[in-house]
Amino acid sequence: MQQDNPSSSLPSARKVVIELQNVRRNFQVGEETVHALRGVSFKIHEGEFVTIMGTSGSGKSTLLNQLGCLDTPTSGEYLLDGVSVRKMKRRERAVLRNRKIGFVFQNYNLLAKTTAVENVELPLMYNSAVSARERRERSIEALKMVGLGERLYHKSNQMSGGQMQRVAIARALVNDPAVILADEATGNLDTRTSFEILVLFQKLFQAGRTIIFVTHNPELALYSSRNIVLRDGQIKEDTFNPNIQSAAEALAALPVPED
Repeated sequence: MQQDNPSSSLPSARKVVIELQNVRRNFQVGEETVHALRGVSFKIHEGEFVTIMGTSGSGKSTLLNQLGCLDTPTSGEYLLDGVSVRKMKRRERAVLRNRKIGFVFQNYNLLAKTTAVENVELPLMYNSAVSARERRERSIEALKMVGLGERLYHKSNQMSGGQMQRVAIARALVNDPAVILADEATGNLDTRTSFEILVLFQKLFQAGRTIIFVTHNPELALYSSRNIVLRDGQIKEDTFNPNIQSAAEALAALPVPED
């Protein structure tokens, strides 16, 4: 059943990490104005695992760019961890993005011929308050957290797709961000590896991490705590999942691959 304002049913003590207030984003294409987002409003509280879905042209990519501080609204307001984003200059948004958001991409976006630990260190390179020693220690700890403690010094071309995505998740975690923003993070993976990555996301969710998972795959809504559906630049559904399915159980039920 659809809820008009799912956020209102969350405990008031939980911190609001993401807040969009009547966000609109227009683009000028020749003489035509394209209304990509048409008054989008919602809140995401700390510790939610939210999937955002929509078909091509729904405004999903535009919303992703707003949430990731890669773009700003034409009108309306976006607050990230209590900080207003709309009137920020590009450099200010870049600093906020680096401190508050951990990105996980479909194509991993790892540096070629670079070790896992060096890839994970990258977000910390832009923070002068973090020493080289602390940067290395935090990166190693993040890789251990995603199960890659034995592959710290393997290069990207020595790892499978699933392992590269784990490196990308470790990189997203290393700055201890307010939110993890995943863009089609299982889109390039086979079914078994997709569920392995989904198991990891559920573990992060259970540990209290705030996750926004943008995807075109409606099945993933079964494994998140909340699902937002966009259509024509507007929210058409915003519902809680009272019965979150276990990705670990789904993985265990898959047929064992033959050698």
